[in-house]
Formats: sequence, C-alpha cells, structure tokens
Amino acid sequence: MPNKIKCTVTECQYNSAVECGAPMIQVERNNSGSASNSDQTKCETFKPKHM
Repeated sequence: MPNKIKCTVTECQYNSAVECGAPMIQVERNNSGSASNSDQTKCETFKPKHM
C-alpha cells in the first residue's frame, strides 16, 4: 500500500482532500547548501490549479 502524503496547499492541482495525488514527489533545497529543517526545503512538484 502506498504512503499517503499530506498537503495543505489547496492551490496545487495534485491536492485532493488534503492529500497529494502526484505520481512522483520532488523536494529540493530552498537556496541553501544543506538543509537542516523543513523551512530550508521546497516542493518542486507543485502545479497551480487551473481556475
């Protein structure tokens, strides 16, 4: 059974009932040489919903 990924970014087209439905998740560092907490990372999978 696949893991569920919680996502509260409702503006993303992959968000469905506060869960990420993307086929793959890519997370990058947020302009830093190394990350030591979640504030230093960002989701590269985000795609805005078409309104």
